[in-house]
Amino acid sequence: MDEPKNTKYQISLPLILCIGLAGGLLIGANLNSRSARKSDSAEIEKLREVLSLVQNEYVDKGKTDVVVEDAIDHILGKLDPHSAYIPAKEKTQANEDLKGNFEGIGIEFNIFHDTLVVVAAISGGPSAAVGLRPGDKIVNVNGKSIANVKLTTSDVQKYLKGPKGTEVKIEVVRRHQKSPINFTIIRDRIPQTSVDASYMIDREIGYIKVSRFSQTTYEEFKKALDELKKEGMKKLVLDLQGNPGGYMDQAISVADEFLPKGEKIVFTKGQEAKYDEDAIATDKGDFERGDLIVLVNEGSASASEIVSGALQDNDRALIVGRRSYGKGLVQRPFDLNDGSEVRLTISRYYTPSGRSIQKPYGDMDAYDKDIVKRYKHGEFFHADSIHFNDSLKYHTLNGRTVYGGGGIMPDYFVPLDTANSSRYFNDLFAANAVREFAFNYAEENKSTLEKMGFEKYREKFQVDDALLFKLEKLGQKEGVKPQPKDLARNKAVFQVYLKAEIARRIWGNQSFYPIFNQDNEVLQQAVKLFDHIPELNRSKM
Repeated sequence: MDEPKNTKYQISLPLILCIGLAGGLLIGANLNSRSARKSDSAEIEKLREVLSLVQNEYVDKGKTDVVVEDAIDHILGKLDPHSAYIPAKEKTQANEDLKGNFEGIGIEFNIFHDTLVVVAAISGGPSAAVGLRPGDKIVNVNGKSIANVKLTTSDVQKYLKGPKGTEVKIEVVRRHQKSPINFTIIRDRIPQTSVDASYMIDREIGYIKVSRFSQTTYEEFKKALDELKKEGMKKLVLDLQGNPGGYMDQAISVADEFLPKGEKIVFTKGQEAKYDEDAIATDKGDFERGDLIVLVNEGSASASEIVSGALQDNDRALIVGRRSYGKGLVQRPFDLNDGSEVRLTISRYYTPSGRSIQKPYGDMDAYDKDIVKRYKHGEFFHADSIHFNDSLKYHTLNGRTVYGGGGIMPDYFVPLDTANSSRYFNDLFAANAVREFAFNYAEENKSTLEKMGFEKYREKFQVDDALLFKLEKLGQKEGVKPQPKDLARNKAVFQVYLKAEIARRIWGNQSFYPIFNQDNEVLQQAVKLFDHIPELNRSKM
């Protein structure tokens, strides 16, 4: 299911980021071999003794499993914020986003009025093959009714996801059809994209939005880059805002496209030398020349910081936005015998100038609340509220001063735009009314909009007062009280988002960002900066 990423209209942004990134990870995909077992220390022997006593002597039997699970969580929680334990039953789902695919029936869906509605059948997937359509309501799965049962997203995943080759029978209610329709679908591998959009902003400037670094990110990115070059791209905006990271090797490959052979991209240092690695650019780069701007914000973490840090330290790109998250720890997954997994921090990564951009984590509670603290402190609004320690001063390839100690500080700061923050929009969004309205409008006007074509739609279509009134009425049905003053003050917020969301339902995800970005202040500022990129950057382009 596709969601808009990090919209500036969500007032609770800092809290959302804090929750979403607390478990963020950066995986060194080339580190796969299990390390040799060291001799047990006295501490490990003590732990074994205690567990043995619980198993053999404790008054109630069957407590060991619970004790062990809690103990593992507690131990890893004392190390750092990103080492984590993944129980066997949660492992597949935990890894799914990073794999770049999952196994299921291949639909985008939403839950409207406690009913599972197909938003889109993914092209080339099994649902598209059997003829599932947008607007179809799935009311029964394998003989079990799922309508009006307080359905959740996790319930839907439980019913519809499953191993490739397995069968699922569904019953669908379709508009204008008197009787339900039955489908038998054979599950298959469904690709998930991590490049959300790529398009030409004007005749020279291209734009690529990368939402995460999965196993397929570089392949997707390279395809997008090649297509933009064919369209005449001379300058590029790489949007990493809200990108929480992912696989290190994918980040390295993306950065390599911009850097000449021999330039350092990133290096890691661990307790043991086997975890020390240097990543050096190769000669494969297809955009080593041409002006480049990278967008980051407080939601850009780990692999995103590898890319932005490498390009900043090598004076290859202008970094624009707000200070990134500050996650510079590398996790390696270790499989346990029962199918569970431990993601253990095995090294720190450093930008080419030697910066460790991991923010301090001695106080875990303070670490979890760091984003909220930044927001309250005013960092999202004023660059001069950020103070760096002179002992963490470093220099780029051409001598510019940069700082370590917590995230990548952009070369050009763009404050969070709160002028258009709307509590009413947030309430409607949380109630799913915004998406439902856009979906219904697109379905009811599909033939007219398709005939209009995307370019004409983007130029001419307007979300007028009549449509906003209908949205207001739908919100009332969902329990959201109208707020006319808020709506009048923030009309542009509603108009831009609804227009972009309606376009998504007609022309796919690629159509969302060209419209949504018209009100993206960071991007709009960045485009103006191409004429002002410092000579120290331009000399290498």
